[in-house]
Amino acid sequence: MAQNFAHGNYSHTQRKVRNGGGRTPRDRARRTLSQNFLADRHAVDLMVKAAAPEGLVLEPGAGKGVLTLALAEAGARVVGYEIDPLLAGRLAARTRSDPRIDVVRGDFTAARAPREPFAVVGNIPYSITSKIVDWCLRAPDLTSATLLTQREYARKRSGDYGRWSLVTVESWPWFHWRLGDTIGRESFRPVPSVDSAILRVQRRPEPLLPGEGLGEPRTAERSGAMSSRRSYQELVELGFGGVGGSVRASLRTRYEGVDAALKAAGVARDTVVAHVHPDQWIILWGRLCG
Repeated sequence: MAQNFAHGNYSHTQRKVRNGGGRTPRDRARRTLSQNFLADRHAVDLMVKAAAPEGLVLEPGAGKGVLTLALAEAGARVVGYEIDPLLAGRLAARTRSDPRIDVVRGDFTAARAPREPFAVVGNIPYSITSKIVDWCLRAPDLTSATLLTQREYARKRSGDYGRWSLVTVESWPWFHWRLGDTIGRESFRPVPSVDSAILRVQRRPEPLLPGEGLGEPRTAERSGAMSSRRSYQELVELGFGGVGGSVRASLRTRYEGVDAALKAAGVARDTVVAHVHPDQWIILWGRLCG
């Protein structure tokens, strides 16, 4: 959703310009970069509380630094990424003497993940939410990601609708997904058309099945663990393949003993794949692949 964070008076954005449909160049830049500015201190406080920042924190879309400064004040060492050159330059100048903050002008999703434990905290653009989430899941040393996303996205990924998505189920053995506070659209300038919510993705201290975490190096010593991870994800992807309209129909195309596995996991024979809880997938994997 929102890539940048700022308080202030936005009345200048309403000034008419000759070419551009009544929008200034900055208005058009915000639209291109999917920028909506977080303008509610309470929302910032909710983000910081959910993230509980410590150590190294990477922030996608630092903007003018409202969240950046709050994270630093909470005790984090913050690297803020900002793709907008004007905002990046201003924030870098503003925080030049602050040893807790480093500003990087560039695309967060093109960054190399740190080789030390770190968290990601950010109010992110709707348009690249999936790309940022994928980056986080593949970072070997990521401890958690606390992201302010479109509320519908956060609800889908956390199972709040009673349904589960492929990305959540595939990563479930290594990451826990949780829906946090709702942040109303009125907390942003310009005001978007939908509400946002805090999505918390946290790496588990120990995986729920044998295997290294997502994104870790593939070494000969980990070949067995890699096999476990691969077989789990192949199972899940087949289930979500949609063959026959039920998880049973999909799995029976490749695996034997599916009915017994479904019974052990407490999954009805006619259950559609989205209604299978991630914990039930762990049981199915143990019965069919473990």
